[in-house]
Amino acid sequence: MNSLNLVSAAIVSAQWEPSWKLVSFSKAKTKPYNLICYSRHLSNKLIVSALKNDPPDEGTKKLSLRQNGSVFDLEWLPAFPHVLVASMSNFIFGYHIGVMNGPIVSIARELGFEGNSFVEGLVVSIFIAGAFIGSISSGSLVDRLGCRLTFQIDSIPLILGAIISAQAHSLNEIIGGRFLVGLGIGVNTVLVPIYISEVAPTKYRGALGSLCQIGTCLGIITSLFLGIPSDNDPHWWRTMLYIASIPGFLVALGMQFAVDSPRWLCKAGRINDAKTVVRELWGASEVDSAIEEFQSVSKNDGSDLDSRWSDILEEPHSRVAFIGGTLFVLQQFAGINGVLYFSSLTFQEVGVESSALASLFVGLTNFAGALCALYLMDREGRQKLLIGSYLGMAISMFIVASGIIFPLDEQLSNNLSILGTIMYIFSFAIGAGPVTGIIIPELSSTRTRGKIMGFSFSTHWVCNFVVGLFFLELVEKFGVAPVYASFGAVSLLAAAFAYYFIVETKGRSLEEIERSLNLKA
Repeated sequence: MNSLNLVSAAIVSAQWEPSWKLVSFSKAKTKPYNLICYSRHLSNKLIVSALKNDPPDEGTKKLSLRQNGSVFDLEWLPAFPHVLVASMSNFIFGYHIGVMNGPIVSIARELGFEGNSFVEGLVVSIFIAGAFIGSISSGSLVDRLGCRLTFQIDSIPLILGAIISAQAHSLNEIIGGRFLVGLGIGVNTVLVPIYISEVAPTKYRGALGSLCQIGTCLGIITSLFLGIPSDNDPHWWRTMLYIASIPGFLVALGMQFAVDSPRWLCKAGRINDAKTVVRELWGASEVDSAIEEFQSVSKNDGSDLDSRWSDILEEPHSRVAFIGGTLFVLQQFAGINGVLYFSSLTFQEVGVESSALASLFVGLTNFAGALCALYLMDREGRQKLLIGSYLGMAISMFIVASGIIFPLDEQLSNNLSILGTIMYIFSFAIGAGPVTGIIIPELSSTRTRGKIMGFSFSTHWVCNFVVGLFFLELVEKFGVAPVYASFGAVSLLAAAFAYYFIVETKGRSLEEIERSLNLKA
């Protein structure tokens, strides 16, 4: 959008809001385009500016918003629609996390496996098996096809899986549908952070990357809301699964208008296309320096589109793969899935009988933490958020465990459990959740980014499965308090790992990070 279009859009919005009055509009070759509005309800002015350099250059304008003397940088805005479309894939992920919570009982009754806990667990966990395979296969797809086309191809199993599940009249059909959905989710969870890290401006890469976690939270919350009628309608689960196919269509359609990663385009030899994307997303002033950086790194790291799995065994790629895999191992064994599983029971002990209401409260807490991460990611940095997040999780687990081990008062013990649970989920959402997915592609080289992300997320799915398999057994054998205390201990270990092994990536281009890691190799 050029400067005049930006101003025109602002004038239209000013006309729609009668409380704002257009005061002045300045246009000069060497000065900003200024649209100044005054509100009769407020004592301040709103100034929307589209800055132009001298001589005028259509591509070098900088977007900003001025209000009461304060200037709000809008340089993230050109990349935002593309990031938003990609983050819709995380919405699908979150939706499928929550979609089986309530309806699994109705599904089991209608398809004839009610009371068979093994089969019920299989219907839920086959999703993880598909996700593992999807994660492993995603690296080669991203290398060869780029993120944009891979997103569109990946929409096929997401859409088909949801529709097959919705129409299922047998156990095999529901399992097949869930497997296809898991396959698509496994690819998407790798794709989204890679795509965002490669198209977002360096200054806002962390904040835009946080939209992954926000998308997941919104998906979970949406599925919980839509799942409420399932208590009264035994067939409502089919409607919920049909609805799950809609975001897949939207992602496939949205990616038709999204850009390819400029880094992948450069690696593929499409230099002119890469320049066009950089100009559109980051401004014309960034084109030459960005392309020069891309090509420099490509020459040093190899120009082949598809890397080999053996490449991640070489330095510095092996160190990044080790960090990525370890971060996900620590994340999962710090107990997030176990705490979420027990959160409904914890809320019931203080009088919240509705499991759906309890899950919704947990989802909103998660969402609040993700919003804080959005604000803090590029201000405080990844390492600080990881350390603070895991320390908060450790303290939370020790609070819950102490309330159970030393029950001075039943009401006090229940309140401590609620406090610890909320603190834990909020702490997770502010760092351990979003940062883990963001920092791995930032540390990875352009050549091996797809493979390292595929390896890291496959580790995530294996650990997710192991925790889900043994969590209840450990609770039955040792009790909740020791298990929660062990989660706290792992969280402390994760904080120490982040302190000693994580390199801060805030404010540094991906190429700058890659060069610094190559020097240490």
